[in-house]
Amino acid sequence: MQPAQRIALVAFPGIRAFDVAVITEVWGVDRTDRGGPRFELRRYGADGAPVAMPGGLTLTPDQDLDLDGFGTDDLVVVPGVEDHLAPVPEPVLAALRDAHRAGVPVAALCGGAFVLAQAGLLDGRRAVTHWNLTGLLARSHPGVEVVPDALFVEDAGVWTAAGVAAGIDLCLHLVRRAHGAEAAATIARAMVTAPFRTGTQAQFVEQPTPCSDREADALADVRERALRRLAEPLTVADLAGWAGMSPRSFARHFTATTGTTPVQWLLDQRIAAAQKLLERTGLPMPEVARRCGFGSEVTMRQHFAARLATSPRDYRRAFRAAG
Repeated sequence: MQPAQRIALVAFPGIRAFDVAVITEVWGVDRTDRGGPRFELRRYGADGAPVAMPGGLTLTPDQDLDLDGFGTDDLVVVPGVEDHLAPVPEPVLAALRDAHRAGVPVAALCGGAFVLAQAGLLDGRRAVTHWNLTGLLARSHPGVEVVPDALFVEDAGVWTAAGVAAGIDLCLHLVRRAHGAEAAATIARAMVTAPFRTGTQAQFVEQPTPCSDREADALADVRERALRRLAEPLTVADLAGWAGMSPRSFARHFTATTGTTPVQWLLDQRIAAAQKLLERTGLPMPEVARRCGFGSEVTMRQHFAARLATSPRDYRRAFRAAG
């Protein structure tokens, strides 16, 4: 049996209850009976006292940050904060710096990017936060390279996520990196959410509706049809024909609706399908590539290297054995 992955949740006054709930739902629920990974969620507070959160809620830490730090943890996660410019307790900032120096990945949800910025962990690094806060982050911490529209980004072991639901995306992505796509899908199914979303947070910025409900429904039907036919060499023209649109009009509406291009969306789905086959089956690599529409094992290997920084064989070796 593999040892439990230790996740450190950083608690201090002003953290957002929603982000705490997301972290707890992903890493604090035992799903080993359904094949999920083993986690140990540890809640750190600076002095062991209950931590007040907006809305009248409190969180009682079970670890003393002053005594324990994050020395034995595998991942540190910082919830978002209500007041983005409020000073963060120095013990919290010091512990985050120590964790990063020790090589422990550090992740922040939504406005938690401001906490990492106060700790100096985002200086000279790419980071993202809620689209409505990107200007404030850039002005208050000019050393940060603010990415305007990503759902989440990583730079040198420091992860940041955009607002609210993008925190779920990042948490599931971190599970996927550590335990594989099937493990993330198990948790996502329990949460009744998508295992991963494509696109950027630009699609959520307030703007005129890009297409009618009828067109949106047509695009949803196209995506569902494409998922059933991933083994085929699909083109944008094929998808546009199913929707009854010209390729240019289809691509414009598709990008406005999903935040990504049809070509990138297809590639994302092919990679996700290949991950599942590599984890669940012993199919030969050429057959996995064929079923997922890559055409050849070489093409699949190239896309895995570009997107996942690994090869299909190494991915199977790591995650099928773990499963």
